[in-house]
Amino acid sequence: MDRKCEHCQKEFHISVGELSMYEKVGIEIPIQCFLCRIKHLLYFWTFGKFRKGTSDLSGESLITVLPVNSRYPIYTLHEWYSDNWDAMDFGVDYDPMQPFFKQLQNLQEKIPRPHQNGAKSTNCDWCDDVWSCKDSYLSRSMVDCENLFYSYRNIKVKNSIDLVVCFDSERCFECFNCYNSYKLFYSRNSKDCIESYFLGDCRNCQNCFMCWNLRGKSYCIENIQYTKEEYFEKLKSFNIDSYNSVKNYKKIFEEIAQKEIVHKENFNLRSYNCSGNYLLDTKDCSNCNTISGSEDCYNCVRNGWLKSSIDIVGCMNLELSGNCSSCQPSGYSLKYSSWSPSRFSEYLDLCVECEYCFGCVGLKKKKYCILNKQYEKDEYENLKNKIIDDMKMRGEYGQFLPYSMSTGPFNFSTSFLYFPKTKKEDVLKLGGYWEDLDESHIEGIPTSHLPDSINDVDEKICSQALICPETGWRFNIAQNELIFYKQNNIPLPRYHFDVRIKELLKYSTVLDTSLYECCYCKKEIDAYYPKDWGYKNIACENCYKQNLN
Repeated sequence: MDRKCEHCQKEFHISVGELSMYEKVGIEIPIQCFLCRIKHLLYFWTFGKFRKGTSDLSGESLITVLPVNSRYPIYTLHEWYSDNWDAMDFGVDYDPMQPFFKQLQNLQEKIPRPHQNGAKSTNCDWCDDVWSCKDSYLSRSMVDCENLFYSYRNIKVKNSIDLVVCFDSERCFECFNCYNSYKLFYSRNSKDCIESYFLGDCRNCQNCFMCWNLRGKSYCIENIQYTKEEYFEKLKSFNIDSYNSVKNYKKIFEEIAQKEIVHKENFNLRSYNCSGNYLLDTKDCSNCNTISGSEDCYNCVRNGWLKSSIDIVGCMNLELSGNCSSCQPSGYSLKYSSWSPSRFSEYLDLCVECEYCFGCVGLKKKKYCILNKQYEKDEYENLKNKIIDDMKMRGEYGQFLPYSMSTGPFNFSTSFLYFPKTKKEDVLKLGGYWEDLDESHIEGIPTSHLPDSINDVDEKICSQALICPETGWRFNIAQNELIFYKQNNIPLPRYHFDVRIKELLKYSTVLDTSLYECCYCKKEIDAYYPKDWGYKNIACENCYKQNLN
């Protein structure tokens, strides 16, 4: 089936497999193209900017990424799960004379939201989406981490700073997609590496500098073998304590990425009959990105353990579901919902362990509810069918929650990480929100005034505010952070930590392929590297395995 997207007006194709899954899940055929659907769903996943605030219930101090001018009350996470309030108290009758989405949004704006996502963490107040972690600071989306600063999407990482999508690593700095490593710095797509700098696609390497595509090597510089003594003597001359020196090495590393590194067409592992990127232990998944342990899925981005689902982002342990955003830890037969681990339900927002509910917000362990009002089973079914008929007549049913129901501005959402070229006027036209922060009044030191070498920095820097040259935002150097930099000869950062995170994250947010020719066998391949990155050497799966594994 071919259709024209109602948002971008581009033609898009819906395959036979997709049509079959839409029917199996029981959701309407979309009227937006894949990218516009994912953009819409990701908009409901707040990235935010950390700020101080107070609970609207108790006045207790809190730190959150939710916006200052929110449309809803904000409670602490503990208060939100407590018995001090009940979302059922806000229940309303359905009004057939009003659009259903308008009624649902009116309800949403009365229901409080928790200031933070996560559970079982200690001393992680300045974090969000944090699970079973300890002593971490200004980081997001992490599990089983400890002493992690300014990082995003990490699992089992300790004593590290500026890491994005890293696992089982310790004492690392400014790395992307690196695994099982120790003291790895300024590196990408590398595994099992120790005490190395500027590695690209390396495995089991130790004491290497500015290397690529190496396997099981030590004491190499720019892929040239040295003796142990020669290596450390050269390393002394590289001045890695200097910001200007590191800046130059980053430029050289990027040139190597463009001209020398052989890049794998995708980063899929143990995936059978799948298409997409960053797929792990998946089967029969089509057009998916960053998912693991999943089967029989279509058009899913950043999920885990899905089965027979379509058009899903940020969900875990979901089955037979479609058009949902950030519903975890589990759900079944869930449709058109956000932040709602529930079953057999539609159009939920922030509902926990509910069943057979329709158009509800903030409920916990409820059944047969509509607009937060309780019904008997037969009453529920009849009213639900009536509402669906009315929604179809107005063109509402089958659409995800409208842009106007997102919890924050688009430019501080996860969607903006994937679609950074989105314009303010386009978001406002769709009913969404945008926030232009003016922090020109904030006083601080321009980072251009910082010492070039970390060796020339004293502890006074921890009591001074720094101003990011790109955003104008203020940031600070924490005491533990400075100790880490001095121990590892890392110069002070010049940019706000969110700018640094976004720069690293760009490598995993590519959802569109570009056509390349395999640098070995010359066959055409679709790879997840935009042409403007300038990469010259892209290898198909088979050639990469034969030549580099």
